[in-house]
Amino acid sequence: MKQSLANVGCLAVDVFTTGQRDGARRTLILLLTCSVSSLLLSGLLLLYLLYTLDYETTVAGGITGGFGTLLTVALFSSKRVRCLGTLFVISIFMKKSRNLLLTAGTSLVVLRNIRNTLDNLAGLLRSMICNLKAKKSAIAAPFSNYVKMLKWIGHMLKGITDLGVVKFDSQLKVSPRLESEKFREKLVEAELRLNETVKYAQSLVRTVSSVTDRMFPAVSFLVLMLFIALHIKRYCGDLRYENRFISGRFVRFDERQKAEAKPHVLPLTPEERKLYTAIPSARPTSRESRAVMKFGVSVVVHFVAWVIFITVDALLYCCVDIVTTKLSELEPFHVPLLMSIKGIATLIGIPFSEENHRKDFSYSVTLFEKECLPKPKLLLHNSIVPLAVILLVLLAMTLAAAKMSQLRLLVCERFFSDAAEARVEHLHARILRKRSKGRREGNGCSITSLIVKTQSLLIESNRAGRVPHHRVHCQRAEEAVRQLEDERASCDSHAATDPCGNLISSHYVSTGPVA
Repeated sequence: MKQSLANVGCLAVDVFTTGQRDGARRTLILLLTCSVSSLLLSGLLLLYLLYTLDYETTVAGGITGGFGTLLTVALFSSKRVRCLGTLFVISIFMKKSRNLLLTAGTSLVVLRNIRNTLDNLAGLLRSMICNLKAKKSAIAAPFSNYVKMLKWIGHMLKGITDLGVVKFDSQLKVSPRLESEKFREKLVEAELRLNETVKYAQSLVRTVSSVTDRMFPAVSFLVLMLFIALHIKRYCGDLRYENRFISGRFVRFDERQKAEAKPHVLPLTPEERKLYTAIPSARPTSRESRAVMKFGVSVVVHFVAWVIFITVDALLYCCVDIVTTKLSELEPFHVPLLMSIKGIATLIGIPFSEENHRKDFSYSVTLFEKECLPKPKLLLHNSIVPLAVILLVLLAMTLAAAKMSQLRLLVCERFFSDAAEARVEHLHARILRKRSKGRREGNGCSITSLIVKTQSLLIESNRAGRVPHHRVHCQRAEEAVRQLEDERASCDSHAATDPCGNLISSHYVSTGPVA
């Protein structure tokens, strides 16, 4: 059973990548594979329409059904569309998707946390205006106590002036009045400006948030598709584009070259292994480690920025909450106001009665009205939970960033075999050229080095000619010729045919008379 499932899976991958529909079985497998792929992508579109754009179920279902049908037909008909869809799934873990996720996280933090910060600031300002209004009416309470006190004093004095024979009738009328038209206008103007500013900021944030939530996935999808199409175009048209990987196709090509007695490059030298990476490989190379670090730097920078925004929002909430708590704990200020009147009745200077009148007119004043205390909000779960999901995805992408480029190239190699073969031949020829160039430079077969060596050998031979016996001179010349022949034999065929041969023949002519 497992073997049959594995065979069906391999056949499905082969049909999906090559597009060869030789029989009814392969055609049916390709149709089923395309249908399943379009069903998955249509499901994502349905979720986007229902929960992001708030479409009705019937409308979203109709759009999704039409999209799924068209996508199935396109996948079944075109190999480029199948490659585009496969690379779209893979590109979720690539650099462009990382940038899109970072942008989404930044928009999420800025919109939600800044909106909450603005709401808390607006609530704080509203509480201050409310307290000023409350204080305007609260100021009248102490004055009413003073009015009562004056009336009581007047009533007490009225009893004193009532002599029985002559009666003094007086009326004390006191009414407090606290009116300040300018103060009232300032309060109304401040409240209007605050409401206008808050409404403008909230509408702006709401508009940006709505547009971002609705348009960002669609724009991200289009941008990602554009980059994938550009990658496919460069892969098929530019032989040098990311052509530095040794794949299985390259190994098979080099084995054919070796079997045909043609130049081959495998195994690679240690220097070449640093330049050209074998794929697929589980062990990360130094270049891949640098790619992972480069991939993760921007993630760390954005994470720090997100933490700063969330921290500012949380600190503002803490400050407002602490102020609210402390103000609510304050007891009202008690102002003691006690009045006492002592009356002594005398007759011909002799006191015969004494009366004491005492009344309490004390009152209390609150520093901040409790109904005007601000009520801050802290909605961390609205931003932290989505950010945690984004950070987990980014962490997985960072760990897999080094291998995703290899997987993307392997997918393109499976879909476009002709272009992959041309890229293999180009890379093989490039390695041969670099190796031949390095061998020529390493062996010293350049024209300049041979001329210098020949001149030094001739000078040494001429110095040997000072010896009386002419055989020593001949031996020196023969040794020089043999050294040049050894140099010529060490050169490769491309470099030795013209430069080294001409030099050696000219040296034979120059040393002939000496022999």
